[in-house]
Amino acid sequence: MRLITFSMERDYSLTGPERQNAFQRGLAGADWYRTPVDRKVLKSLMMRTDWPATRDISIWVAVLVGSGAGGVLFWGSWWALPFLFVYGVFYASAADSRWHECGHGTAFKTRWKNDAVYELASFLMMRNSVVWHWSHARHHTDTIIVGRDPEIAGMRPPQLIVLCLNLFGIVAVPQSLAALARNAVGIIPPDEADLIPETERVKAIRVGRIHIAIYVLVAMISLWSWSLLPLMIIGLPRAYGIWLLLVMGLPQHLGLAEDVLDHRINSRTVLMSPILRFIYWNMNYHIEHHMYPMVPYHALPKLHEVVKHDLPAPNPSLWNAWSEIIPCVLRQLRDPCHFIRPQLPEGAGAWDPVLSNQIA
Repeated sequence: MRLITFSMERDYSLTGPERQNAFQRGLAGADWYRTPVDRKVLKSLMMRTDWPATRDISIWVAVLVGSGAGGVLFWGSWWALPFLFVYGVFYASAADSRWHECGHGTAFKTRWKNDAVYELASFLMMRNSVVWHWSHARHHTDTIIVGRDPEIAGMRPPQLIVLCLNLFGIVAVPQSLAALARNAVGIIPPDEADLIPETERVKAIRVGRIHIAIYVLVAMISLWSWSLLPLMIIGLPRAYGIWLLLVMGLPQHLGLAEDVLDHRINSRTVLMSPILRFIYWNMNYHIEHHMYPMVPYHALPKLHEVVKHDLPAPNPSLWNAWSEIIPCVLRQLRDPCHFIRPQLPEGAGAWDPVLSNQIA
């Protein structure tokens, strides 16, 4: 087997030379390998119901309200810290998975419930719900295809300083606010224009204006009251509560192959504890999710059992996943062509890469 190679520096934008390169190599909008699943089994796994998400959203909201109330009640004392710690994690890290699954429209059977939670979670994550709807659709169509996927977090060579700073949203939060502000004044930059149909751009501008208006109002209340508390409840948790999402979420693709049409090669499944899986809504079963994105989050453990014979062995823990990722990322600083090659089990389905370059 041969090695995937590319130039030492790549343009990860959606409008640069890599975009055309992806089309020329047959990578854009291509057919992906999927582990075959019996039609009846798949249909049962894809069945939607309101109950699991209603239960889990109720718990999520209850934790947010309880921890937020504790933070307000004990504000000004050290006792507020544990409440705000929990509040931040459930505000940001847990909101991302709710945003994600409701964006797919699979969390609830009832559409308006998906839409309502999606809009709320988009606001909490400082994401324009229209822009990110189309961004994530592209991520699934062209997963980790350079020049096409707007959600590649692990660029090569790695931006280690940015990744570390974003454990506390230091880079991502100003970038998100700037993107919302651009939308609010009617600007749709080229990378977003590549994603969003023209008919949707007015909606994107409206959402940007609503989000910015709320954040400005909260900031004004904070200034008027001469207290940071309003921003600690709305806005800043996106920064101080995002760390757990990065710990759980970066292993999805970090250190794996680019420009391949097999999710077993560019995505990672990591086994996690029930508490982390609740916060993450089972997105740790990430190969499975990318293969069959219309399977609801609560059915992903069952899907894993159905397809695991054809997948690389999952990482048994986050610690194990990061123990292989960190050396890989450090090596990529001097060798951007390096990546982790998952071992497929004996008898696994064949991947026929459309590329002239193949994995070694």
